[in-house]
Parts: sequence; C-alpha cells; structure tokens
Amino acid sequence: MLFSLLFAYFLGAVPNGLWLCRLLYKKDIRKYNSHNIGATNVWRTFGKLPGIMVFLLDFLKGALAVYLASHRGGTPEAMVAAGIAAMLGHSFSIFLKFKGGKGVATGLGVIAVLMPLVTGIVFLVWFAIVYRTRYVSLGSVVSAALVPMLAYLFDAPQIYVILGAAAAALVIVRHRANIARLMHGSENKVNW
Repeated sequence: MLFSLLFAYFLGAVPNGLWLCRLLYKKDIRKYNSHNIGATNVWRTFGKLPGIMVFLLDFLKGALAVYLASHRGGTPEAMVAAGIAAMLGHSFSIFLKFKGGKGVATGLGVIAVLMPLVTGIVFLVWFAIVYRTRYVSLGSVVSAALVPMLAYLFDAPQIYVILGAAAAALVIVRHRANIARLMHGSENKVNW
C-alpha cells in the first residue's frame, strides 16, 4: 500500500506543463499569464495543441495512479488513496518545491476510473460552462462541486463520495484567487 501511495504521489508530481513547454518552446510556463503549470495556462500561452496535450497528460496521471492501485490492492480504499495521492502530487509537487497545478485534469482522471458516468456528466457540465462563458475556472469549480453530489445520487460507494468531496475541496481551494477575480469581473477568459 505504501509503495502504491508513493508511486501515485510521484506520478502526480510530474509537472507536465512545465516540462512540455521547456521541451517544445525552451520556455518556463510559470513566467507567463497566470504563472500556472496547468493546461489552461499552456493553452493561453502556446495554443490549443500543447494545452490539450498537457490536459491529457495530467488526466492520465490520475487515471494511471488509480488503475495501478486497482491491480496492486484492488480495494476501493486503496484506489481512492492512490487518487488522492496523485492529486496531492500534482498540486504540491516535490519537483516544484511543493507548488503545482490546481488538480482539475488529474482529478478528472481519478474519477474517470472510479466513476465513469459521473465523469462524463461533470465533463459535459464543464464544457457547457466554458463554452458559454469562456471561464475555465468557473467550469472547473462548478464541476468539482458536482462530483460528490452526483456520486451520492448514483449510489457510488461511500468512499467514492468522500473522495469526491475531498477532491472538490482541493480544486475549489486551489481556485480561490480565480473565484475572487470572477467575483470582481477580472478573471481571464479562454479563447477558442
């Protein structure tokens, strides 16, 4: 179990946005726009394709951590623990002096393995909000808040509901500056 948690944390801690932008553009994404390593900042700074690549890589970190835990311990508790470890790794990366991203894509990867139907619904809600408002942060916060509610409504195991609540709390707390900007009308929009 300890090995799975450590592996999940280190997998989650891989700063895909930072490393991909250094590899492709020889630039530090943390010096641009929101100074974040996540897919949205990469999209805004370098374009759609690298933004989508970072999203998919961060998504895979969460999905892979849970998938591997399912084969090592197999219990719902072991999979949830690995998912939380991956999200904590992404948000508090040892490679970035315990700083990191906001956990949205990695968290989506975690719940995709555990609750595919919930994942599909929250992704559609996120897409609809972002498409309509062009605020990625608003879509992320609303979608994160929906996860534990949908998990409960679809009668997911209680441990998944708890995971959903913990993941939502992490995502919302990591978006507190975005929430403040949304309330003041100064949040950045994403261009399609």
